[in-house]
Amino acid sequence: MTSDRRNLNLIVLLFTFAIGVLPAVAQSNELYGSSGLGDPLYPELGNGGYDAQHYTIDLTVDMETNFITATTTIEAITLQPLSAFNLDLAGLEVTDVLVNDSVADFQRTGNELTVILAEELPTDSALTVVVQYNGVPAPVQDPGLLYRPVGWAMYESGIFVLSEPSGAMSWFPSNNHPLDKAAYTFRVTVAKPYSVAANGILMDQQDNGDTQTFIYEARDPMASYLATVNISEMVMVVDTGANGLPIRNFFPPNEAERLTEAFAPTADMIEFYESLIGPFPFETYGALVVNDGTLGGALENQTLSIFGINAVADEFVAHELAHQWFGNSVSMVTWQDIWLNEGFATYFAALWREHTQGSAAFETYMNEVYRSLQTIPPDLLIGQPPVARLLDLQIYFRGAWTLHALRLTFGDEVFFEILRAYYARFQYANASTADFVEVASTISGQDLAEFFQAWLYNPELPEIPATN
Repeated sequence: MTSDRRNLNLIVLLFTFAIGVLPAVAQSNELYGSSGLGDPLYPELGNGGYDAQHYTIDLTVDMETNFITATTTIEAITLQPLSAFNLDLAGLEVTDVLVNDSVADFQRTGNELTVILAEELPTDSALTVVVQYNGVPAPVQDPGLLYRPVGWAMYESGIFVLSEPSGAMSWFPSNNHPLDKAAYTFRVTVAKPYSVAANGILMDQQDNGDTQTFIYEARDPMASYLATVNISEMVMVVDTGANGLPIRNFFPPNEAERLTEAFAPTADMIEFYESLIGPFPFETYGALVVNDGTLGGALENQTLSIFGINAVADEFVAHELAHQWFGNSVSMVTWQDIWLNEGFATYFAALWREHTQGSAAFETYMNEVYRSLQTIPPDLLIGQPPVARLLDLQIYFRGAWTLHALRLTFGDEVFFEILRAYYARFQYANASTADFVEVASTISGQDLAEFFQAWLYNPELPEIPATN
């Protein structure tokens, strides 16, 4: 994610933005999945008792009123015996719920949709949940992103979805936490001349007369906050990356020529990142630009990063692309691990600078970042941020410097071996800071607990390490 806040002195550019068993959490009833996963910052986000495997989100959208008529089908596996379970859903009217083809009772409390089963399901049972609902989606006021609501947003030219951290529940019911990643199908029907862009590959575009239905498949595991649907009049510009990777960008028609040039380096960026870490992790990639001046940032939606019209710059493009490896393929265990997303993406954008502008420009930039960090009161532990500072710029820039300090300490060969080993181990899964520390210690042959304590969990900025 790239933020539109500007307060880190005169730093050159400001970055605006295996499916596994979920951890055991406290439960009020042994046959009820928990109403949250116990995240230290978002304890009520996510739900226990099941592991979502696939979402099919079927939306019919009235672009004049912003009213949606929707059905979300969730295919899951139970992780414990269940007589009831929860989904995260904010607002919107639920009309019917089916579980394994049988009508189920349900209750609403706040953002929790509790589904009550007619019969108890044992552990490892297949669970197919169909939720029918409608209404006008309202963005969520998230305590970790106080300067703008998150989720489904209508603007003058259309609709965009930017959900980090909690906004997915504004438009579909889900297990709304990065720990439970799943595949997705999107079926979105809109009136002509509007088009739809969503995660994954466009599988079909059906002409219904006055309306069109767009069907997208995102087959790789994806966290709910990275799911997106965007509706407007747009131009799709197609390119090809390394190994035939399809790149499709969606631009406002009157800005398509300028934006095509701005995003032209994407294929080269992908090839560069692949040379450092490994193959691009998904079936496709691209960007969507929202012609809305109030969206001053960007978000790394999986396979389809979204940018505000005023947030298009080379380093922002590099930043959101890097998230496809670090943040999307390798996802957080808890939201307090967010430096593993933002610190990594910030540093990889700096590596792109080193690659294109040379080592002197890179060193100048990193030193400017360090000097700016020295001017900030040492009042944040970036490895353990409070929710109100979830996207604090120190997490981006001190996180990047944590990686750079590791590189300076051990040299390029060991440093990039650490990153490749970390990525290979946790690709399509979730990782914590402790996981990264373990990999770094193993590859370097040193106990790095003290190193990471200083950079992530002590407030004072450490000294720059001597170059290896």
